[in-house]
Amino acid sequence: MSTKLKPHQVIQTLKEKKLSLFTPMEFKRIFGVSEQATRWFIKTHSQDGLFVKLRNGLYMVADSPASHYLIANRLFPPSYISFDTALSFYGIIPETIYAVTSATARVTRTFEIQGVSFTYHRVKRGAYAGYRPVKHQGDTILMAEPEKALADYLYFAFLKKRSFCYERMDLAKIDRGKLLRQVGLFQRPQINQLVEDIYAEFGKFKRIG
Repeated sequence: MSTKLKPHQVIQTLKEKKLSLFTPMEFKRIFGVSEQATRWFIKTHSQDGLFVKLRNGLYMVADSPASHYLIANRLFPPSYISFDTALSFYGIIPETIYAVTSATARVTRTFEIQGVSFTYHRVKRGAYAGYRPVKHQGDTILMAEPEKALADYLYFAFLKKRSFCYERMDLAKIDRGKLLRQVGLFQRPQINQLVEDIYAEFGKFKRIG
């Protein structure tokens, strides 16, 4: 078992296939080894630092770390990056967001990995939409569209689960009609009124500027 797979060859193959993150099932398929050999190799080389265990069933190549966005997508699927993380990605808010916040159809969870917080907020099935694949550091990432990221954020602000400061947002990058359609998925008319209030205030700031 220990002689069939050579660590340096395994790492080279994973890098060639651009698999900085992998599951035991992917490992087994790529290297054509048994489930027992897969478990042994991954466990042994997680202990010696070749791999990093992110959670049960998900591992990372230690010297070729994945981006935080890719980790977020793979750590707790199905999910897509949203809220202030996506708003920062699109330049709608000026802050650099170091934690990664995603929407999920599963339960709300938070993971702490290598000093980074990965948070997943549950949205109802009917509102689990409005995301798309985007390219980031060579990876394909599931990211909320700008309007859906803001809609998700407003919904949680409405629930008093997130603070909200509209003065720092660049609403010129938001399609108002699309935002209202995304907000409508939550079926809370109060959020529609919040959108109207935000745009009214945004208009005042533009006139003052």
